[in-house]
Amino acid sequence: MRLRPAALIACLTLGLTGVQARQGQVSLLTSSPFESYLESLRTQAGIPGMSAALVQSGQVVWERGFGFQNLEARIRATPDTPYPIAGVSQTVAAVLVLQCIEQRRLGLDEPIRRYGAAVPESGATVRQILSHTSADGSGETFQYDPARYAQLTPVVESCLPQPYRKSIAVNVLERLAMRDSVPGRDLVDPTSLTERLFADEVLERYRKVLERMAVPYKVDKRGRATRTDVAPEGINAATGLVTTVRDFARFDAALDEFILLEEETLAAAWSPDTTERQTVLPTGLGWFVQTYKGEPVVWHFGLIGNGYSSLIVKLPSRNLTFIVFANSDGLSSPFQLDAGDVTRSLFATLFLRLYT
Repeated sequence: MRLRPAALIACLTLGLTGVQARQGQVSLLTSSPFESYLESLRTQAGIPGMSAALVQSGQVVWERGFGFQNLEARIRATPDTPYPIAGVSQTVAAVLVLQCIEQRRLGLDEPIRRYGAAVPESGATVRQILSHTSADGSGETFQYDPARYAQLTPVVESCLPQPYRKSIAVNVLERLAMRDSVPGRDLVDPTSLTERLFADEVLERYRKVLERMAVPYKVDKRGRATRTDVAPEGINAATGLVTTVRDFARFDAALDEFILLEEETLAAAWSPDTTERQTVLPTGLGWFVQTYKGEPVVWHFGLIGNGYSSLIVKLPSRNLTFIVFANSDGLSSPFQLDAGDVTRSLFATLFLRLYT
């Protein structure tokens, strides 16, 4: 029988108190409590397969696969298992947009329609789309809306005159040697593309990565997993990237080392945005932002219903990042993370309680 969230939180709190007392609040980066608690949460959530990593100061200090990326074939999940990461793709899109702003090819507070985007509000700015605000036209309302965020796709294409997919591949994946990452699940059949963007050897590599992608599962209330079919999708600013926790750790390290963005730009992206009426938002520029025990927390999540989920949680003041991907929606769906509070997630809470 699966524990209810309240009961599980209570058990987790008791366990963490004991661990912290024994270890005197010392960093647990490579110790077993985190790993064992994470496996317990995976089991309680009924997640068939999951991969996770901890990155500190640009280095992967811990990584592991849990369960199975393919239950039927009994293929175990590993740090190199590819997963579609859905909404976490938005953090990569934000990098491309902010690079264009650094180069003064875009204006952060310019109307997004100026760059070919199609949104109902004529005055909606690039900043507002990045921070998921003003969907009602007021400029004062937060609402997580991936479809609206996807309108940053033509914004990037107006700055970098090539298809968005190509910009992701060249400016991020190739630059950071993310060789187990693919810009869109539809590349499993390269003949479906309307234009030739990649060399044959690159397309073949993408195809092989997608062939070993984690199988998606629907998990019922009793924790029983049933294999599902998730239609292949392309890529846009809101979703579509397929990657591994090991590859995504490269992206995370490049952020922390200011390889992709200048320090000042990154600080702005990871600070809570405010509206004209000085309402503090739960988002920065392309990221969710909040505090926990007085420390800044920067995070994002991804969700494909009955298929996949993903989560990245960063503690910038500690140069520490938790990355976790799964082949069911159990990392995200139960916790309503689109409301903007990462502490609703038992997986994020585990990380935050152990490492703050």
